[in-house]
Amino acid sequence: MDFRSSQFRILGVLVLGILVFDGFGFGSDAQLLPETEVKVLQTISSKLKNINWNVTRSSCIQGEGFSNGPPGNQILRNVSCNCTSTVCHVTIIILKGLDLAGTFPAEFGNLTHLQELDLSRNYINGQLPTSLASAPLVKLSLLGNRLSGSIPKEIGDIGTLEELVLEDNQLTGSLPPSLGNLNRLLRLLLSANNFTGKIPDSFGKLKNLVDLRIDGSGLSGKIPEFIGNWINLKRLDIQGTLMENPIPSTISQLKNLTQLRISDLKGSFISFPNLTDMINMEELVLRNCLINGSIPEYIGVMNKLSTLDLSFNHLTGPIPETFQNLMKKKIDFMFLTNNSLSGEVPDWVLNSKKFLDLSYNNFTGSNLASCQQSSVNMIASYAPAANQQVPWCLKKELPCSGKAEHHSLFINCGGTRLEADGHDYEEDLTKDGKASFISISERWAYSSTGVFLGDENADYLAANKFGLNVSGPDYYQSARLSPISLKYYGLCLRSGSYNVKLHFAEIMYSNDQKFNSLGKRIFDISIQGKLVKKDFNIAAAAGGVGKNFTLEDKNVIVNGSTLEIHLYWAGKGTTAVPDRGVYGPLISAITVTPNFKVDEGGLSAGALAGIIISSCAIVILVLVALWIYICKKDVPDNELSGVDLQTGHFTLKQIKVATNNFDPTSKIGEGGFGPVYKGVLSDGALIAVKQLSSKSKQGSREFVTEIGMISALQHPNLVKLYGCCVEGNQLLLIYEYMENNSLARALFGREEQRLHLDWPTRKKICLEIARGLAYLHEESRLKIVHRDIKATNVLLDKDLNAKISDFGLAKLDEEENTHISTRIAGTIGYMAPEYAMRGYLTDKADVYSFGIVALEIVSGKSNTNYRPKEDFVYLLDWAYVLEEQGNLLELVDPDLGSNYSSEEAMRMLNIALLCTNPSPTLRPTMSSVVSMLEGKIAVQAPLIKRTSLGQDPRFKAFEKLSQDSRSQFSSSTVSRDAEAQRSMLMDGPCTDSSASASFQSNGKNLYHSATSDPLENQPSAK
Repeated sequence: MDFRSSQFRILGVLVLGILVFDGFGFGSDAQLLPETEVKVLQTISSKLKNINWNVTRSSCIQGEGFSNGPPGNQILRNVSCNCTSTVCHVTIIILKGLDLAGTFPAEFGNLTHLQELDLSRNYINGQLPTSLASAPLVKLSLLGNRLSGSIPKEIGDIGTLEELVLEDNQLTGSLPPSLGNLNRLLRLLLSANNFTGKIPDSFGKLKNLVDLRIDGSGLSGKIPEFIGNWINLKRLDIQGTLMENPIPSTISQLKNLTQLRISDLKGSFISFPNLTDMINMEELVLRNCLINGSIPEYIGVMNKLSTLDLSFNHLTGPIPETFQNLMKKKIDFMFLTNNSLSGEVPDWVLNSKKFLDLSYNNFTGSNLASCQQSSVNMIASYAPAANQQVPWCLKKELPCSGKAEHHSLFINCGGTRLEADGHDYEEDLTKDGKASFISISERWAYSSTGVFLGDENADYLAANKFGLNVSGPDYYQSARLSPISLKYYGLCLRSGSYNVKLHFAEIMYSNDQKFNSLGKRIFDISIQGKLVKKDFNIAAAAGGVGKNFTLEDKNVIVNGSTLEIHLYWAGKGTTAVPDRGVYGPLISAITVTPNFKVDEGGLSAGALAGIIISSCAIVILVLVALWIYICKKDVPDNELSGVDLQTGHFTLKQIKVATNNFDPTSKIGEGGFGPVYKGVLSDGALIAVKQLSSKSKQGSREFVTEIGMISALQHPNLVKLYGCCVEGNQLLLIYEYMENNSLARALFGREEQRLHLDWPTRKKICLEIARGLAYLHEESRLKIVHRDIKATNVLLDKDLNAKISDFGLAKLDEEENTHISTRIAGTIGYMAPEYAMRGYLTDKADVYSFGIVALEIVSGKSNTNYRPKEDFVYLLDWAYVLEEQGNLLELVDPDLGSNYSSEEAMRMLNIALLCTNPSPTLRPTMSSVVSMLEGKIAVQAPLIKRTSLGQDPRFKAFEKLSQDSRSQFSSSTVSRDAEAQRSMLMDGPCTDSSASASFQSNGKNLYHSATSDPLENQPSAK
């Protein structure tokens, strides 16, 4: 009995001990991580570089979680757990700014209790895994990584999600409509990605949104009406997208907005949106949104407003009196630059201590006595009628207040004075930039506009903060930057042609494949008001961060005395990498030198007086003799009057020396007006000289027309006109020389003429042609329709850069949307059907022709000369057959072998077929084509079925043209010289022309034709 009693006592003690141990957490499952979660965390740690987790089941004892780093580092707990009395689960993982690298681990989705995942500011690549939908995430932040691919539609299944932050990545594709199912979503941040398409209609269901940002995201289409559903919204950012006006009237329903930022909208003019009830507004940005009309008075009663940016619109009328109230309240920054505001500038503006930019308006009346203001920028802000009463800096064009005697300019932007390249570069160390006009010396000045939203204290001077090894002169070690607009001015320059070099190096990002290297800076560059580079990316142009790049324009014309260089941020690129406040245009140095001979000698006052008196007498005699000569001339020479040439002028002597007196061995082509010669100027520059026929007066008139158009058009993908020569009966045009002749010869010329164009080169050429056409159609002031885009009118320079020729010979698009022509001008096989058959002309005719050229680039075959079977008239016909069969890649040039991207080839071919849609309204714009080629917009497969030849308007038009051309050319009695006079010099500056057509239609409105010598010098088929 005693034995049994002692056994029971021992057993009781053991049970009690077990219970005590279990109560203190030493049981087998007490507050331990499940083995499955341990393995998941270990896998994640092995896939991401720089994670130093030593995870065990006991890592989360008492719910404290654990940190990233060596043992004992408890400063930051990156992983948090939620523990019960028996078990722990990982609920929060925050790994921000740790330079993590590697592919995004899909295993994160296996943490079935994970509520918050923040991997911001790392270097993680790969795609978002669909497995994330398995986690009950509330917050998902992946800002500032290298994630690519599209957003999985499964993300829309995370019903618990309240914050989705994907800014500053490389995501592509359209936004999945399933995201509209996230009815708890509060913050959706998608800025600085490469999305395409429009905002899905399903987003109208996101009624709890308080923060939506899609800046620089590539999204297009109209701003949807359903934004009025987001009544809780406090912040809306739509800067630098491809979206279009109008701003919907439903925006008035967003009464809780405190930050509204919309910029750079496309489309038509709009009135100021109704923001009357947004009394809590703190930051209002409506920049470059095509807004016209007056500024509403109610803006002045937004008492919480700190930043107002209405710049680069078309606003008219006076500054509202209610704005005086803003000056007394919280406002710190007001930007109204580049509008058409008028009336007197109130004294409360001029005396303000706030940062105000009123430059480039049309004010009258001023008490401003000095150009230098501490915080108010008024440069070029007064109407011409008021120019006589205000300082020089307030006048349009910034006229020289003294003698225009300068002829060069050297600025070390953002840096100290230094010597480089044999020149003395002036320092530029002024830190002002928010609303500043700074005239450093009598030679130059700069104007800067904008504040870095997110970091108002950011510096406007940049230094090489990461110690990058930048080659080249020391001016690449520093730079000036601006958040919106930066203009440099060369002052009191002599009139003439200048060589302008802009020096760039990206020195604000690192090159170490870490988070600091992920920044992307994009801005536009204009010189003398002409856009010379759109969406310029320094690192991309230079081949990397810390490498220098020089953008050169060899023929910049200064007609007055001022040179203007404008850098403008259009809302694209990253804004928070590596820090907030490092976006916007950046420039290292400026070099401006004359293209004319500079006489540095001086004369005494007496000598000058004698010369002046003698010169006056000689001038009078010359004028009398010239008047007599003009009166006796059979052909008047006053046809160049009134033409703004904007080019350099060459003497006949210079051209004769350059071409060895027009030696036949220098002849490189024969155009509609006459021969084309290769020449070498005294400085070694190669040129192409078009010698226009002087046999008739008509040639001179057409020459005047051509110069007037061409001289105003400058773009990297247009053949540049260097100048002209008009002496006696000589009419000459001087172009840049294109070493590799035409695209037609490179692709399907004679065997010894062809070039081996690899796939990257073909892709680049196609994109460059598209950019050139987009400039002609949408960006140039003249709005040109080319009308004869073909492979022979695309020329290639020594680096195989593509440039469009003959663009200045086209009909100006004078604001009408369509043109009906009585004379069809173009090339058989490239003309759009509506133009060939009915004379119906819009810029969509060029889009059609571009589609044909794109097919030729991919296939290496001529559209007009290649017939795979007797049933097919053109390459285009065969392309649609292959498209229907699903064998479109059979068109790819066999010479490429397998050395091409099938994905890129399909994209180019589908774009080509979209462009050749029989309906002009269904063809894309050339700016859309550029975006598609760059991968920013998705390419829809063409929805066109090939019909029989007699039914399809494209091939019906081609057949009719072929018949008419044979009839016309066989019966023509017109001499070649007369035909040449009717043509508009369709051959390029250094290439022979190819077959073109010129026929009559039943239209009514005349326009100048643009044709080549008919059926001459056809390139051989490949």
